[in-house]
Amino acid sequence: MRRSRASLTREDRPAVFRMAGHEWDLMDEVFAPVFSPSTETALGFLGLADGPPGAPSGSFLEIGCGTGVVAVLSALAGCTRVVAADISLPAVRNAEMNAARHGVRERLDAVHSDLFSGLGGERFDTVFWSSNYVRAPDTYSYGSIHEAAYVDPGYRAHRRFLTDGPGAVTADGRVLLHFSDRGDVARLYEIAAECGRELRTVASERITEGEYGSDVVEHLLLQVVAASD
Repeated sequence: MRRSRASLTREDRPAVFRMAGHEWDLMDEVFAPVFSPSTETALGFLGLADGPPGAPSGSFLEIGCGTGVVAVLSALAGCTRVVAADISLPAVRNAEMNAARHGVRERLDAVHSDLFSGLGGERFDTVFWSSNYVRAPDTYSYGSIHEAAYVDPGYRAHRRFLTDGPGAVTADGRVLLHFSDRGDVARLYEIAAECGRELRTVASERITEGEYGSDVVEHLLLQVVAASD
């Protein structure tokens, strides 16, 4: 919660920031990628840091899009259909701004959605969520929509993502979850088993998060599949 509040109020919070060789607009109340390694790590996991090869293709859904960096770079890398979804209305507007800034509005739709609720049952070749992996107490209520980018009370959102994600992809599609050992990895695997899901490690990277101390944190890219698969 301290990280969330500090990100909103610190004096060096930019209106425009640079990442992956591009400039991006950052609106008030939206998660700031410059104050966390998660967005740049996600770009590396997806092959978007330097563009193709290895980048997603076909249709791409980003859950929790924030500023839209991942979604916009997916469109720039050649995805034919991109949806950037977020529970935060300011984040939806921010993603629209950055899609317009980089000329991909015709291929990118920004949608107000609580996970998959606002997507009308559409299926995608890639579903990706860089999640709010810190587990808050089950009874915690958000003080602001910005906190939803940082913590998940009782891992309720993660349970829904694990349950519904495989139903949101095409026959050969992939559901990808970016998690971290700042979260409760063991509990995530327990929830996956309870939902009839298997988690397969696609990639991992250990990062020293100097912005908030010298902790070495392991970031994980996990593929979610039905246990029977």
